[in-house]
Amino acid sequence: MISELELLLNRRWILKSADKELYYRVRDSLREVRKFSSEKLGCNIVENPLLVKMEKIPAIPERFMGIQEFSSKQEYAYLCVLLMFLEDKDAQEQFILSQLTEYIASNMPSEPVDWTLYTNRRYLIKVLRYAVKQGMIAVTDGSDDDFMDDAAGEVLYENTGASRYFMRNFSRDIMTFSRPGEFSKSEWLEIDEDRGIARRQRVYKRLIFAPGMYRTNGSHEDFEYLKNQGNNLRNVLENMFDCRVHIHKGSAFLISGDGCRMGETFPGNNVISDILLMCCGAIRQRVEEGLWTLSADDTCVVDIVEFDDMLSEVRKNYRSGFTKNYREMPEGEFVKNVTEELERWMFIRKNENTHQVMIYPAAGKIQGSYPDDYTPADDITGEK
Repeated sequence: MISELELLLNRRWILKSADKELYYRVRDSLREVRKFSSEKLGCNIVENPLLVKMEKIPAIPERFMGIQEFSSKQEYAYLCVLLMFLEDKDAQEQFILSQLTEYIASNMPSEPVDWTLYTNRRYLIKVLRYAVKQGMIAVTDGSDDDFMDDAAGEVLYENTGASRYFMRNFSRDIMTFSRPGEFSKSEWLEIDEDRGIARRQRVYKRLIFAPGMYRTNGSHEDFEYLKNQGNNLRNVLENMFDCRVHIHKGSAFLISGDGCRMGETFPGNNVISDILLMCCGAIRQRVEEGLWTLSADDTCVVDIVEFDDMLSEVRKNYRSGFTKNYREMPEGEFVKNVTEELERWMFIRKNENTHQVMIYPAAGKIQGSYPDDYTPADDITGEK
């Protein structure tokens, strides 16, 4: 049961067309999976002849929860219109790309889309490739490179039917919503009369769906739950998964073991993870030396300029050990990329309005260093 639960936590869905054996294996285990999903997470399980899916709605939307392949709001808009387009298509029904581009041009809420612009075509192709990767559509004939090169390029696609289950189900009419916060608020309206259930589900979600949970974010009631029910929660999760639950006064973490398969973990086997570990070491050093001060909840707030200087220092001291891409990357680009990754893993949160960076307790829990015999050497740029 554990492995099937982890599969549903780790994937958007299990498509029968992609892996029939896995689909039936997961479907046969749903009785036990539903018990944990419903009681602890408050997540619905969608089961039908096409797929099995756990609707993983986070307690607090975080920046890393977006679609990593997308880099603009326009791509999200194209995806929404694509879902509208597929809603009227039957499973296995085919369509050509020009039908979709005409539909998008007619239904985009902003000004008409000019497909002669390369940027617009590139954004749409990124969306379509994502839809293919997720199993919502399939390429039947042609290449999207033709459309990338010329607006007249055609591709034949087939609708799989899975797109109807891409978006979550809402219990009320979302057309009445006027602010983004109403979407997350609606998640708890039906169980608001039982605050204990809502609080329990929020805490489990925050631990499982995010790298960590912090007292500074969300409801303070969540940490009251950890104070009173922390031992029970720890026993449930550690018996269910290969993990350890660490609870502190201002933060809590689910630390995955080698056998845990719930999703992406940090650190990964890549150079950016190494760089982030170096940065965490530099942050810890500044705190221990008294240069940066911790607050009562173990967070630390510093000026953006100070923080950027720290990242530049890490680059200067260690970049001869980086891969060529990061070694030769301009300093400004390096600082930007590393900051984004630190935010993605919830080590920090940057506030452009106050020109400050909040450093979360996770940055003090993990760090990295090169071997004792490592000596920063002159790199190919001639800098030390």
